[in-house]
Amino acid sequence: IAGVGGYTYLLQPLWWAGMITMIVGEVANFVAYIYAPAVLVTPLGALSIIISAVLAHFMLKERLRMMGVLGCVACIVGSIIIVIHAPQEHTPSSVQEVWSLAIQPAFLIYVTASLSIVLVLMLHFEPLYGQTNILVYLGICSLMGALTVVSIKAIGIAIKLTLEGINQFGYAQTWLFLSVAVIFVITQLNYLNKALDTFNAAIVSPIYYVMFTTLTITASAIMFKDWSGQNVTSITSEICGFVTVLTGTIILHMTREEEPATATGTVKGVLLSRYPLDIGINESFVLHDYPLLPFSGSISITTCMLVFNSGYTLYK
Repeated sequence: IAGVGGYTYLLQPLWWAGMITMIVGEVANFVAYIYAPAVLVTPLGALSIIISAVLAHFMLKERLRMMGVLGCVACIVGSIIIVIHAPQEHTPSSVQEVWSLAIQPAFLIYVTASLSIVLVLMLHFEPLYGQTNILVYLGICSLMGALTVVSIKAIGIAIKLTLEGINQFGYAQTWLFLSVAVIFVITQLNYLNKALDTFNAAIVSPIYYVMFTTLTITASAIMFKDWSGQNVTSITSEICGFVTVLTGTIILHMTREEEPATATGTVKGVLLSRYPLDIGINESFVLHDYPLLPFSGSISITTCMLVFNSGYTLYK
C-alpha cells in the first residue's frame, strides 16, 4: 500500500507495534556499543535476520525453506563462536581519551582513505555507474556507516559518563562526534534508499550487511584496538565465526521467496504508451504529451504488470 501512495498502514496497530519495537531495539543496540566492542555487537546483528525470518514464517505465512533453516543455523553457530572468543571491552574514561584514539596515525590513515574513496564514488562513479553497479551505493553506505558506528560509540560513552556525574558535553570533541554521526547517518540513509530503489532488496541486504559489518569491525579494531591482548587462536576463531555468520546471512537472504505483487492502491489516471520511459511504476513524474486514459479507483500491481507484459507502460 505504501508503495503505491497509500498511508492506511498508519492506522494499523500492528504496524505501530512493529515500529515501536524497532525503535526500542535500535536504542538497545546503541547501548550495546557502549559496553561491548563493535567486533562483538555488529556481527550479532545477524540474529535479527533470524528472528525476522521466523516471525515471517508464522505471522506472514512465508515459507522458510530448508536452505533458509541452514542459514539460520549457520548464523547461530557463528554468533556463539564470536561470543565465546570475544575480546574484553576497555571503556575509555573520558571523551578526550576517545579523541586521543581517534587521532592515532593508523586510524587517521583509515579515515582519510575511507573519505577519499567515498568522494570518488560520489563524484565520479555514481553518475556513470550508480544505476548499474550495486557496489557504488553500498560502498558509500558501508564506508560512512563504519565511521558512524565509531562516532556513535563515542557519543554513547559521553552520555554514560555524564549520567555518572562526569559531564562530557563541555568538550568540543563530544559535539564533533555528534555532528559527524548526524551528517553521516543522513548521507548513509540517502544512499541506502537509492540502492533499494534501484536494485532488488534481496540482493542489497546481504551485500550491504557483509560490507558494513566488515568495515565496522575493521574501523573499530584500528581505533579501539579490540584485538590487542588476544592470542592468535582467539582472533582466528572470531574470524571463522564472523565468516560463518556472513555465510548464513547470505544463504538466508538468497533463499527467501519473492514477495507476491498483489498490493492495491488508488491512482488518478492511467497512461498507456508503447514508448516506456526509464522510470518505475511507483515513481512520480510529469506527464508528457501522450494519450491519457482517465481512471479512478483501485488497481492492483498485478494489473500493472499485465500492462507491462502486453507491450504498454503504465504511469500514474
